[in-house]
Amino acid sequence: MCLTGVDYFSTLSYLPGIAALAAGALSPLATLLIVALTLLGMLPMYRRVAKESPHGQGSVAMLENLLPFWRGKVFVLVLLGFVATSWIITITLSAADATVHLLENPYLPPFLEGQAVAVTVVLLLILGGVFLLGFTEAVAVAIPLVGVFLVLNAVIIGAGIYDAVTQPGALADWTAALTSFGGGFGDIAGPALVAFPLLVLGLSGFETGVSMMPLVAAKGATPEEQLACRIRNTRRLLTTAAVIMSIYLIGSSFVTTVLIPAEAFQEGGEANGRALAYLAHERLGNGFGSVYDVSSILILWFAGASAMAGLINIVPRYLPSYGMAPDWSRAVRPVVLVYTAISILITIGFNADVNAQAGAYATGILAMMVSGAIAVTISAIRKKQRVPAVGFTVLTVVMLYALAANVIEKPDGIAISAFFILGIVAVSLVSRVSRTTELRVDRIEFDETARRFITDTLDYDGRINLIANRPQARDAAEYAGKEAVQRENNPVPGTADVIFLEIDITDPSEFSEVLEVRGVEVDGHRVLRAESPAAPNAIAAILLALRDATGVRPHAYFEWSEGNPLAHLMRYLLLGRGDTAPVVREIIRENEPAPDRRPGIHVG
Repeated sequence: MCLTGVDYFSTLSYLPGIAALAAGALSPLATLLIVALTLLGMLPMYRRVAKESPHGQGSVAMLENLLPFWRGKVFVLVLLGFVATSWIITITLSAADATVHLLENPYLPPFLEGQAVAVTVVLLLILGGVFLLGFTEAVAVAIPLVGVFLVLNAVIIGAGIYDAVTQPGALADWTAALTSFGGGFGDIAGPALVAFPLLVLGLSGFETGVSMMPLVAAKGATPEEQLACRIRNTRRLLTTAAVIMSIYLIGSSFVTTVLIPAEAFQEGGEANGRALAYLAHERLGNGFGSVYDVSSILILWFAGASAMAGLINIVPRYLPSYGMAPDWSRAVRPVVLVYTAISILITIGFNADVNAQAGAYATGILAMMVSGAIAVTISAIRKKQRVPAVGFTVLTVVMLYALAANVIEKPDGIAISAFFILGIVAVSLVSRVSRTTELRVDRIEFDETARRFITDTLDYDGRINLIANRPQARDAAEYAGKEAVQRENNPVPGTADVIFLEIDITDPSEFSEVLEVRGVEVDGHRVLRAESPAAPNAIAAILLALRDATGVRPHAYFEWSEGNPLAHLMRYLLLGRGDTAPVVREIIRENEPAPDRRPGIHVG
């Protein structure tokens, strides 16, 4: 819970200030809307996500399963753009707010004044350096950071509530500010609803919570029992974190709104981006305030570490399996360098301003939550669960409203998300095309029948002759006709023993997998069959595996395909088929530099 809470609870450092800036005196009412949404909407939604996606992949994996083929992949790429937005902005926003707490401290060395961008960049470089050295024992670090931070916040909120009740005029001034909005419910609820979308920053921990599921302890005698226990414990984690955060959100919003002058929240004001820190210094002294500043700086900096860990997990979890990430993306350090560089550019672009980045952060968070709401809604509808389906549909509408309102109010958020989406899609497509000649196979497994076919053909004439066949009827007439055509068109010796090779195309949007080769006999015709996202890559991998296993160069025989070569190329990239023989030959050439060791490819 603390590892999740590093990101979730750290928003207390800046969320009350953002809420007061957005809603003014109505900040506590807008915060109540967020708490209601948290406990009645987001918590049930992510408890369901934890049950249906229990391996830490969250709502993105649910939607990927609901939308197969290329539709699912494109949808996931768009979602990853929003995920990247939220995580990157988490890093930059947290570092920028850590800088605010540092620069507003009364004991700050004079030479650091006005150096917000430089200080934030240094914090980002330190964060990147930690990951370059290695990132371990995150839970052990998170527990004291979160524990101390929550205790300090409880002290500030408790003292603030006492002062608000006992300080003459404090509550009266606030209630007077409320009446300025009018006496009707609509007059008060309207501005609160307008400010509500920006306050979703306080909901950032849920997606992190489900992504932490593989780390959650579980007991049980069987894998099924352990998984069920892990789901129960994760739901307890989410519920505990949501209840704690709801209490802190209401308390912090109340005391900061009642006790801090409105002008202090404005840009350049002493409470801008650091409302609770302002109260800590003003109400409890600079000594306590400095302790709170140090705690805030550490937890905000470590929230960036939590986001960086999430980003590092995203790339190997999705893109390589689509063939949409270069090989170096599997390594942590190059990816850390890329993310750190992007974070520094965004920090410079936003001038390390917390409020300026809030819109982009909210856009990314809201898009992730909308995807989660849609996923659980579809799941409930498919399972014909009427009450959950209605509830999650209402939640989806609410989240779509919040996303639309945030985009209208802060269009820079959607612009940054679009930048990430276009970047991910462009890199993915370039990588997909550049990796067309990879074998795309982690390992190959031949069953007993397939191994017997290879042994028998070697015993017969010491050769391996394979006829590539695109299966249709799969009957004796098809194989006899195919063999006759190949013996006429290609240099297959008249007495040579031949085996047919067939590849059934699965989801061509996938990439790397285990290739299982099965042996099947059809009226005396021996056939090797396998399933793969791409026929040429699978054939090349099988030929090279046979060569390595037997020491004999296999020979494969093909027919020329009819049609335009460019059309065949597009069919291969999108559907896994095309003019197979030239692609097989090119894949073999790329993977075997010695010409005399390459399997023979014959086309007639």
